[in-house]
Amino acid sequence: MRVVIPGGSGQVGTILARAFHRDGHDVVVLSRQPQVRPWRVVEWDGVTLGSWRSVVDGSDVVINLAGRSVNCRYNAANRQDILHSRVESTRVVGEAIARAQRPPRTWLQASTATIYAHRYDAANDEWSGALGGNESNAPGSWRFSIEVARAWERAFNDAVTTATRKVTLRSAMTLSPDDGGVFDTLLGLVRRGLGGSAGNGRQFMSWIHYEDFVAAVRWLIDRQDIDGIVNIASPNPLPNADFMRVLREAYGVPFGLPTGDWMLEIGAAFMRTETELILKSRRVVPRRLLEHGFTFSLPCWSDAAADLCDEWKTRRRIRSSAA
Repeated sequence: MRVVIPGGSGQVGTILARAFHRDGHDVVVLSRQPQVRPWRVVEWDGVTLGSWRSVVDGSDVVINLAGRSVNCRYNAANRQDILHSRVESTRVVGEAIARAQRPPRTWLQASTATIYAHRYDAANDEWSGALGGNESNAPGSWRFSIEVARAWERAFNDAVTTATRKVTLRSAMTLSPDDGGVFDTLLGLVRRGLGGSAGNGRQFMSWIHYEDFVAAVRWLIDRQDIDGIVNIASPNPLPNADFMRVLREAYGVPFGLPTGDWMLEIGAAFMRTETELILKSRRVVPRRLLEHGFTFSLPCWSDAAADLCDEWKTRRRIRSSAA
């Protein structure tokens, strides 16, 4: 099977490319910066239809992850780059698929669980989940992420690919022990004694273990009867205070300093990021995956946190002994 991953040079793309390459598939990553990898990397600009379209023609599945990271300050230039990188890359991938002589059977398109409303009460599933943007209890600055997510999905829905099944992946944060990822960042706080609750600690954190993420993607490729929006998240989101407590226990740290809103604002400004990434309550559940029989290997955060901590330690122990 040929798997084409536009924007696949980031953490999540590398997780997928590594897994599919290990399975013996022909993996092609489309990247703005060519890299030396065990799989093929083809250059593209994410905007124009170029020679890269030849790898899409005849492929089995396209998994589009392209888009600038949102881990930055939302100034005017960064806002434009975030929106443009998602909408234009989705548009041009759709154009390549539409023009292919042998289009892929399946197009999996990245979206985000951030599209749902900031809420503490009911969980957001694909059928009854409330989309965000008009919450009275959320800062107006958070509307930008919703606008981006809506535009991203609209570009995907507007693409006419009659021979290709389309699935929107509304993904929660994917946690892996890789350097520089979300889990590595959170664990870094725990290891430094800063892994307490953020803000009031009530905001829900939706997450998925990277092995379950890969398994869900494989499952969706095989399930030709499923299209449309699918939430990619553990069925057990939990409040930030509980999430961080479980992570501290898994790593063996008894205490974590809590961080108030004002401290988060200062830290976010210093780290050139936004507090929305920490304070927004993302209570998302994967109703469609569960209803169609997908089985999670690590659905509970206590088990997933222990597994990730063990692998994080093992990788660094091996690296240290090899140095």
